[in-house]
Amino acid sequence: SHPLLCPAGIKCGGVLSAPSGNFSSPNFPGLYPYETECTWLIVVAEGSSVLLSFSHFELEYHDTCAYDYLQVYNGAARDRGNLLGTFCGHSPPPPFSSAWHVMAVVFHSDRHVAKHGFAAAYRKDACGGQLTGLSGEITSPRYPESYPNDAECRWSIGGASGGGPLTLVFADFQMEGGQGCGFDYVALFDGPTIAAPSLGRYCGSARPPRTVSSTPHLLIIFKSDFNIGGRGFKAHFYSAGECQEVFTTIKGNFSSPQYPNFYPNNLKCQWSIQLPPGYRVKVFFLDMELEGRSSLTGGCDYDHLSAFDGGTESGSLLGRWCGRESLAPVTSRSNRLLLLLHTDRNTAKRGFSISYVGVVPMNVSCTRTDFHIQIPVQSLAQLERNRIYLGTPSCAAQVVGRNFKIHTRFDTCGTESQRRNNTSVIVSTLYIDFSVGDQEDIHQYEVQCEPKRKEASVTLIAGPDPSRLSQAENLVDAHKWEGEAIDAREIKSQDTSDIVFISICILAGLLMVIAVVGLVLL
Repeated sequence: SHPLLCPAGIKCGGVLSAPSGNFSSPNFPGLYPYETECTWLIVVAEGSSVLLSFSHFELEYHDTCAYDYLQVYNGAARDRGNLLGTFCGHSPPPPFSSAWHVMAVVFHSDRHVAKHGFAAAYRKDACGGQLTGLSGEITSPRYPESYPNDAECRWSIGGASGGGPLTLVFADFQMEGGQGCGFDYVALFDGPTIAAPSLGRYCGSARPPRTVSSTPHLLIIFKSDFNIGGRGFKAHFYSAGECQEVFTTIKGNFSSPQYPNFYPNNLKCQWSIQLPPGYRVKVFFLDMELEGRSSLTGGCDYDHLSAFDGGTESGSLLGRWCGRESLAPVTSRSNRLLLLLHTDRNTAKRGFSISYVGVVPMNVSCTRTDFHIQIPVQSLAQLERNRIYLGTPSCAAQVVGRNFKIHTRFDTCGTESQRRNNTSVIVSTLYIDFSVGDQEDIHQYEVQCEPKRKEASVTLIAGPDPSRLSQAENLVDAHKWEGEAIDAREIKSQDTSDIVFISICILAGLLMVIAVVGLVLL
């Protein structure tokens, strides 16, 4: 043990590296001193876990333990993602088993009211244990060296307050094989005992698949026979029900596990957004605070959030973020988008909150006098045509073939003329009403035409939460639209409208000449 010096001049805390030992608050069983903070770091052989128990416990009581307290960490101290609990008063903490080979205990006293403190004992557990943390890592005995023969280990995971289903991911796996896995194996059970339903039995060198329990409990059994071993396995687990989600609605929101409280360590979470064909996904970052960038590489090497186009990790990377950043919205190029959160084994933060909205596929074009808007019916199959309108409900879409269409002149449907960048443009608002019952949900797109160049564009201006969407993003240019082509009749109607416009100008000119000649003759 390597003692540390407390502010009060009393030696306490230190690194405990023996296979077993005892420690207690300063002056125990006497009264502990005021204004004292001690940290004990318990380190045992890798591949083992730490079993911690308390034989005596008496600290000043407070309903949130704000005065004197004892904290137990599943790993290094002062990392909120590793905190197993904060304790005070007269009720002793329950026995703890660490989820890896390091455990930390912090004792803190303020300047008032001293009690007798605590006495604790720890020992190294070769393998197995009762794991109550929200996340952790387990390994076979002696990993990554060859595991011993005739070993049997049981890890019972669960019981954390607010814990949801558990996810178990194997990072490495190499054991003796054999048909039926009758020699060396890892067996998984969907509950705290072997009476629970089996989630699989694995051996050989193929990594078992990601496993998710249906209860807040998971039992893992490792068994080896009398000969032929292997490297064993390394796996991590986390309790985060909101860590694996699939969204198919046109808009939604989600956040990191336990947001706005600190997320657990050792996570790999994924959120998959899958919208109908033709849609694109626009993601808005409402809040984000992850562990910062690496000081060595400047990259997001520790905790990070990544977005992939196409719904799989093999898709193109749209972005990778960490730290505390204010991020611009991100829009996918396809109708699927995957977000992945990776966290390592220390330094947890608040996490993130995200909302998304599906960008409706549409073609907006214009002439010098008219707007033409076209949306595939299959994209809005559940909507009546009167739920899609330009400017006012009286300018609702018509169903023509497989498309909703709006064809309107600039002097109707709430259009107005504006000057933008010293250019005259015609602007209106397209409303798509997804409301159900009392839940109002109206998406708004600004449609814009530059009549001289006959160029149109459309921009999503209100989606999940208008107050958050300060950065409108140009989403579709008419000439880049990849949906159904405008049919020949519509192209003809545009050409005809141009001819009519020119004809009116010529006719007006002729009438003026006739009028001038008439005045001269009179």
